[in-house]
Amino acid sequence: MKFGPLPLVDAEGAVLAHSVRAGGILKKGTVLGPDDLSRLADAGVAEVTVARPDPGDLSEDEAARRIADCLSGEGLKQGRAATGRANILATGAGLVRVDASSVAAANAIDEGVTLATLSDHARVSRGQLLATVKIIPYFVPGAVVDEVATALGQGALKLLPFRGGRVRLVMTRTSDFKDSLLKKGEAIVRARVEGIGYTLEDVVVVPHETEAVADALAVDADLVLILGASATSDRRDVAPAGVIAAGGQVTRFGMPVDPGNLLFMGLVNKTPIVGLPGCARSPALNGADWVLERLGAGLDVSDADIAAMGVGGLLKEMPDRPHPRESI
Repeated sequence: MKFGPLPLVDAEGAVLAHSVRAGGILKKGTVLGPDDLSRLADAGVAEVTVARPDPGDLSEDEAARRIADCLSGEGLKQGRAATGRANILATGAGLVRVDASSVAAANAIDEGVTLATLSDHARVSRGQLLATVKIIPYFVPGAVVDEVATALGQGALKLLPFRGGRVRLVMTRTSDFKDSLLKKGEAIVRARVEGIGYTLEDVVVVPHETEAVADALAVDADLVLILGASATSDRRDVAPAGVIAAGGQVTRFGMPVDPGNLLFMGLVNKTPIVGLPGCARSPALNGADWVLERLGAGLDVSDADIAAMGVGGLLKEMPDRPHPRESI
């Protein structure tokens, strides 16, 4: 691309680099035609700063469109390219998967080509912006666009829709546990799971005892959640022990996300079990949300997946926390 000042007599067909006042505003990005040049001349403008393509260059909009094409797929909608920008939007609710290494490789090819995305595993709603391609200069070499397309390949950006399913909520109570806490817990869990496409089909309240929990896990459901009357402190505590007593296994105890440290996961007859941390009684974001969102999008959540949540896992403090974090 050629860029710089040019006499008006040579500027026809060039792209105006900066807006100019000439009997009104002549906006940057305008492809200068005879009428535009006449307006400029009448306003006393002798030269303008313009951009002109070299052989093989693509316009900013065409370059943005071609790169956005590489990101399009099921559940993704490409917006119309304009001013060198093309956006990718979600056509439904779900979880975004981003191949970070491919995006980084694409962004390293040429400083004039940029791609910004949401974080991997971000939860999104219908119509939400997932990624934006921005071409900074008015023209870029077609070879650069081809190289970026190769770096991205296919599938650098995906939307995994929430699939829905039937959920049972098992709540335990002690003799002095308030009914109001049970009602609040059910309402918040219902809102949490229905927000990601699940249906809370069944709610049972049982004594805070291992055998009672085990009996409550014998159910035909796609997901079982346990919200205990007290926090789970060990794999041998009541709720995880109930999973074992039901013939299942505890696959993970604890997570490096705060709030949410005391979550546990298990399986009973291939049905996922999630032992919710106490913070799940609040609607505020916590580690349980990250686990439930992935399950809701059809992803397995492994021990390694949870271990990797530590970076970025320090979430916003909850105002009603019994023991708040220390401050300076």
